[in-house]
Amino acid sequence: MEQTLAVARGLFAERGYGAVTMDEVAADVGVTKPLLYNYFGNKEGLYSACMERAGDALSATIATSVASTGTPEEALRAGVQAFFAFLDSERAAWAVLFDETLPRGGEIAERVAAYRGEILALVTASIMGQVPPPMQAAAKVEVEALSETLLGAAEALAHWWLRTEALSAQAAADLLIATIEPGLRLRWAPVARKKTSKAKSKGKSK
Repeated sequence: MEQTLAVARGLFAERGYGAVTMDEVAADVGVTKPLLYNYFGNKEGLYSACMERAGDALSATIATSVASTGTPEEALRAGVQAFFAFLDSERAAWAVLFDETLPRGGEIAERVAAYRGEILALVTASIMGQVPPPMQAAAKVEVEALSETLLGAAEALAHWWLRTEALSAQAAADLLIATIEPGLRLRWAPVARKKTSKAKSKGKSK
């Protein structure tokens, strides 16, 4: 089982879901195709098993990094850094999760959406934590939009990095962080300061 998944993951990572056949996987593993179907049902089932290992590993890596931080700002930085560190060290797993030849519907698409949703939830929590508590309800839609934007930017930068490797993975992570942090830091700060000033003014006038 482990050998089969390792071989299949290598083939899928190298050539993409659309180009790999069950015949090829069976031949490389050294088993019969009926045995492969008996274990996994079909190619989609085999790919889903490979994706489960990759997705769990990526989610756990990011979650562990975020959990060890003390502030929402640190959590966001740690999450981005963990994302790119995983990309650098687990390229086959990344290729399986973000294969552009994957079907747009069905079990595989649902699993991709689920893993992406887990990461998105961590990003959302990190950004929401930077919003002053009185403003969080009103900022919910903005935070959701920014979370999608940040994750999309990380994915796009990751594809660029894999194609060029013009920077180290750490440098790519730092570039993204340095670009987004100032905007997030300032997005709600002026509003928060304005509300604080008004509250102080009312207090003095009493």
